[in-house]
Amino acid sequence: MAGALSEVLGEVLVAADGEEVAVSALAARGVSLLKLWNKYRVSNIPSLIFIDASTGKVVCRNGLLVIRDDPEGLEFPWGPKPFSEVVAGPLLRNNGQTLDSNALEGLHVGVYFSAHWCPPCRSLTRVLVESYRKIKEAGQKFEILFVSADRSEDSFKQYFSEMPWVAVPYADEARRSRLNRLYGIQGIPTLIVLDCKGDVITRQGRVEVLNDIECREFPWHPKPVLELTDSNAVQLNEGPCLVLFVDSEDDGESEAAKQLIQPIAEKIIAKYKAKEEEAPLLFFVAGEDDMTDSLRDYTNLPEAAPLLTILDMSARAKYVMDVEEITPEIVEAFVSDFLADKLKPEPI
Repeated sequence: MAGALSEVLGEVLVAADGEEVAVSALAARGVSLLKLWNKYRVSNIPSLIFIDASTGKVVCRNGLLVIRDDPEGLEFPWGPKPFSEVVAGPLLRNNGQTLDSNALEGLHVGVYFSAHWCPPCRSLTRVLVESYRKIKEAGQKFEILFVSADRSEDSFKQYFSEMPWVAVPYADEARRSRLNRLYGIQGIPTLIVLDCKGDVITRQGRVEVLNDIECREFPWHPKPVLELTDSNAVQLNEGPCLVLFVDSEDDGESEAAKQLIQPIAEKIIAKYKAKEEEAPLLFFVAGEDDMTDSLRDYTNLPEAAPLLTILDMSARAKYVMDVEEITPEIVEAFVSDFLADKLKPEPI
């Protein structure tokens, strides 16, 4: 098996007919399956991910939906399709009017996976309604598409009545399922923001909306380094994260820390983007607040600042670099050693 996947699995043997896979080498080589969880950002089980064996690239993240929707394999190999093709068909407004999905062409689109029965969804919807209004009033070409996970059409109608945007008809379960498959949705609420061509700008629309109430940074292109906040701390559970803890009482300390990390983060992100893969690390700077204190307590980190760490919550592992001065060279070496499996983890 070629490509980056082989770097995670070691030697995995695939028969010529593609049907028989020998995975015993995993145990023999002591390869941690947690690497697979991190590589493919698995947050729920069961999860089934289809991969192109020749390249190691993801074909489909939501294989369970594929099996349900296409049990005969008529659409095999289930590769991703353009948003415009998957969404094609009539859309609804909450006043009962319909419009064709062609109306989304040339717009930034927020694809909103949500449901009335989900309390965090209802909370986000209230904020999102205001964000939508501000973005539209600013003259931006923007629309939101609601993809319901409600349990009945009545619940869908009640929830959709609060929304000023458009929706996939609840009765069109096949199209709702195809959109879930396209973006590998593993939980709600999820807001995927697309550019005018239908390509993904960010999968973290929920975090962006909550962090940017005035929508000044719309359409929320990802930043290489984030300041750790209550709203984006959930991303710590999505895979290994480099977190540089600083003394936020020192004016400019957080911004200086971001500038120190950013060139390294940009290089890592660009390297993996060139391979059409997600970066293996997220990058954060953490100041001093109650949430950061709780994180330090939970992970049993020393009180030092600055403190350079990599936290891998799914593996319950941490890597700590406690030095008096943190330089770009130290950060780069720390990241390189982590990616090369040269660091010894400590338990969380």
